[in-house]
Amino acid sequence: MSRWGVWVAGVLCVWSLWGAPVKGAEPASVRALTTFSVQDYRGRAWTEQDFADAPVLVVAFLGVECPLAKLYGPRLQKIADDYAARGVRMLAVDANRQDSLAEMAAYARQHDVKVPFVKDVQGSLATALGAERTPEVFVLDRNRVVRYRGRIDDQHAVGGRSKPQPTREDLRLALDAVLNDEPVAAPHMPAVGCLIGRPRPSDPSATVTYARHIAPLLQEKCVACHRPGDIGPFSLTEYAEVAGWADMILEVTQERRMPPWHADPKFGKFANENRLSDEELRLIRDWVAAGAPEGDPADLPPPKQFVEGWQLHREPDLVVAMSKQPFRIPAEGEVKYQYFLVDPGLKEDVWINAAEVVPGNRAVVHHVIVFNAGDGRIVDDDRQMLVAYVPGLRVTPLPKGMAKHVAAGSKFIFQMHYTPIGTEQLDLTKVGLYFIDAKDVTHTVQTISTRSRSFRIEPMKDDQRFVTVPVTAPADLLLLSMSPHMHLRGKSFRYEAIWPDGRIETLLDVPRYDFNWQTTYRLAEPRHIPRGTKLVGYASFDNSPNNLANPDPTATVVWGDQSWEEMMIGYADVAVPVNGADTARLARDIRRSTLGDLAGRLFNSLDKNADGKIDRGEVEPRWQSRFDQIDRNGDGVVTRQEFDRGVEVLRNVNGQ
Repeated sequence: MSRWGVWVAGVLCVWSLWGAPVKGAEPASVRALTTFSVQDYRGRAWTEQDFADAPVLVVAFLGVECPLAKLYGPRLQKIADDYAARGVRMLAVDANRQDSLAEMAAYARQHDVKVPFVKDVQGSLATALGAERTPEVFVLDRNRVVRYRGRIDDQHAVGGRSKPQPTREDLRLALDAVLNDEPVAAPHMPAVGCLIGRPRPSDPSATVTYARHIAPLLQEKCVACHRPGDIGPFSLTEYAEVAGWADMILEVTQERRMPPWHADPKFGKFANENRLSDEELRLIRDWVAAGAPEGDPADLPPPKQFVEGWQLHREPDLVVAMSKQPFRIPAEGEVKYQYFLVDPGLKEDVWINAAEVVPGNRAVVHHVIVFNAGDGRIVDDDRQMLVAYVPGLRVTPLPKGMAKHVAAGSKFIFQMHYTPIGTEQLDLTKVGLYFIDAKDVTHTVQTISTRSRSFRIEPMKDDQRFVTVPVTAPADLLLLSMSPHMHLRGKSFRYEAIWPDGRIETLLDVPRYDFNWQTTYRLAEPRHIPRGTKLVGYASFDNSPNNLANPDPTATVVWGDQSWEEMMIGYADVAVPVNGADTARLARDIRRSTLGDLAGRLFNSLDKNADGKIDRGEVEPRWQSRFDQIDRNGDGVVTRQEFDRGVEVLRNVNGQ
């Protein structure tokens, strides 16, 4: 984004007065906007006289690159259209120093914004009304007294958490109240979005500058995503842009929302760690406090170079697209996980040492997981994770001699998570596979998991804790990575190893799990896991109204594929020597662990009244004889302990 300089013709004159309450206004003092003069991106001047006949004026602050401002642009235009017959007028305002007139024009065109869209050059209009974020709206009555300020509706919350649909449309409620000469029930609902990038003077004597300190930090931690054409909603490669986003950078870094890294640093060392140090956080604080000074451009580091196309510097041995036709992503709303079953056409077994996902449209692809689904009919528990993609991920081959085995005839499943950006988009993601010769393979890499399907999350409660079914190492293994997976109510996830001597060690702790970031935590060095070690996961869920991402806090939640249901899985990639016996034992152990988990799911399905036990009346007649076998004390009730013991007996009888 270019710095657009001083716009002399767009001198803005705004006077802000503290108005006395009028009928229907709140009893506290409120701001009034009496006089202003601004120009839109076409150069036309707009003053208060252009809106003199409007009984209500809505002033909406927008930013051309803020993700929520992109989503709400079309929605604001729809509201303007719906209320036009009642005389309501709307003025859209861009007060960001980093947004150019050309970008405003492009935003209006892409998001179909037809209301006047003006540039607040010095931020005077934003200051007069007390605007802080984009999008943020102000409803002014006939006397131009502010009767409502804040969010447009309640669909989106801090940190990218969203509801499928809004449940409260604050702007419409405020408009109806003012038009009916009634008090606004909630005159201030805090806006959620990006902080406005106001012009500010910088301290010329500041010791922390963009060129010497901030630019290198951003190159190392941020620009892999925040560069043109990638998933980051705005670019952080030039000073003019970065200075405009300075306050927002300060907020999201100090709250550790960005960069996205959620592991507790006290446990484990990870190759892909992207956490800011305390010193880096201090540099950002000092720089913003000094007015975001640029410093000497001669101190700038060379621009970081990114590989276009395949990152491993050669063409893959096999490229597989997720489908034959691109998938269409809507402009806004919730996009459910999309699953694509693909036949890669493998005529013989292959060993994969590296894999890379290349999104067809980085602007909307939030994350991708590609699974080896065998013949395409096997259940989720048996799928092997081939490769995952999250924005900014550096592609790294498996260590020398390690590879994932894929049998001839296997099918792949692409799990796709998309994020709408305010305009309709298309995507056709691909995965590239790199093979090695079977004779060079020393270790086979498999995805194991410790999980539970038997949890039941109660409504209206926070911090509900559950433990996964442990998976036991059937041989000496090398632990390579861990990937916790839950849905929107997931709160925390911790991996623990119970060593053969009884010691317990935390391998990974994610105290603030975020469904929006499906991170694989790759160990800096493979960790030796002795035979007999148990891997177990501890998860907590927040099903309370305080969880702003919660689809329905009144629901009782059990296992399910969709995001409004829940999962509780601790994936782990492990390497085992290729010598036949250990490989077979590992596969058998995975099946045994899965059966134990499925037993819990079966128990819950039979326990129809959810009282924690199975009564004879809950069992179909054809299973009565089996019920009698499991009901060891003959009291007509099967407890979970009796059920698990019965499943274990049947498992041993069947040799599984």
